[in-house]
Amino acid sequence: MADEKVQEEVQATAPQTESPELTVNDLNALKTIIDVASQRGAFKPNEMVTVGQAYTKLENFLLAIQAQQAQAEGEKGE
Repeated sequence: MADEKVQEEVQATAPQTESPELTVNDLNALKTIIDVASQRGAFKPNEMVTVGQAYTKLENFLLAIQAQQAQAEGEKGE
């Protein structure tokens, strides 16, 4: 019975956390960060392939989102 009371108190005082959120603006910021870091030489040569692959995936994803948004806006205008 005491354990149940402690659990209820912990649940009542636990902070309400929001679900994590990652927006298109966040992804664009990450792309910019990778670009700036690579220009400043932050990556070792043997890391460049991995960084480049991640950058390309991110860029393609963002381009696909832009295309979807443009298509949705075009449909609204009709």
